[in-house]
Amino acid sequence: MGISELIDKISQYDKEADLDFLKKVYEFSLSAHQGQVRISGEPFILHPLEVANILAELHLDVVTIAAAILHDTVEDTKASILEIKEKFGEEAALLVDGVTKLTVISQSKENIEDFDLTIEEDQAVNLRKIFLAMAKDIRVILIKLADRLHNLRTLSSLPINKQKFIARETMEIFAPIASRLGLWHIKWQLEDLAFSYLDSSIYKDLADKLVKRRIERESVVQETIKIIQEKLKELKVEARIEGRPKHIYSIYQKMNTKGKDFSEIYDLFAIRIITNTVEDSYAALGIIHSLWMPLKDRIKDYIAMPKANNYRSLHTTVYGPGNEPLERLYQESKIRSFKFSSFRFYASFRCN
Repeated sequence: MGISELIDKISQYDKEADLDFLKKVYEFSLSAHQGQVRISGEPFILHPLEVANILAELHLDVVTIAAAILHDTVEDTKASILEIKEKFGEEAALLVDGVTKLTVISQSKENIEDFDLTIEEDQAVNLRKIFLAMAKDIRVILIKLADRLHNLRTLSSLPINKQKFIARETMEIFAPIASRLGLWHIKWQLEDLAFSYLDSSIYKDLADKLVKRRIERESVVQETIKIIQEKLKELKVEARIEGRPKHIYSIYQKMNTKGKDFSEIYDLFAIRIITNTVEDSYAALGIIHSLWMPLKDRIKDYIAMPKANNYRSLHTTVYGPGNEPLERLYQESKIRSFKFSSFRFYASFRCN
């Protein structure tokens, strides 16, 4: 990823973006990091560019992208917050300063000699709270999550004890924050990458098995999406459906907590149905039940009776295509969505 590709990506979703401003930011960061290389041997500038690219995939604003390109300059070069403020404005400077402060409290920056000194749960909860409290602007957290994601993508160059500690910290600090913010795409990547370092043999085994079964499942997924789309349209329920493969760590968790073998896990794919209202979530549930027979005693209404953490959803398991069990879940919170996975259907609803 170079600056030209990044600019092209941003221009596709933000026609009014100040691209000249972004080029100036890049030139400053390139100069500041001149001669620096990562442990992998790559020029250091590639890292902030990739962090910016992750944020561009989330369609974030130019100032946030600029701060991502600048996020390591204060910590790793002679540049100062005051200099960034003078050159690129107070908003960008505040974001860079926020990321720098979060980096200081990240335990991954310590000289970890003994990975067995794992993070206690209470400590992890406190660190998550500190991260969220310190970030006066939510974009600081987004930059930090993107920074961690790219670091995980390039973690193989570090010593094994560092790899494992960073992976553990990701599982206990960063992935839960991504989940709390509803950044599911980021959360899944963080968890899978961290899992691949924490238990590489299990990760590889599951990945290999998923590849073998993916093709046969995809046709079922597409068939089910089409059926749902047609029924939603017929009953005038406005929704958008998105699909994704189930991520590896979530499959491992289900195997581990339920004591099941991989062959007994059916939710290998997921579909998200985005709707606008709570009423539509109940309507969608009714549509699912009209299409496939629900299993007895598997319907739970957490919208009418939310959990203690305000989690609101509808759960149901039905028999889907080929009479295989499909599990359905409808969750209400800040973003609207449903999810589906072949043989077992998982859906979540969220509303503003």
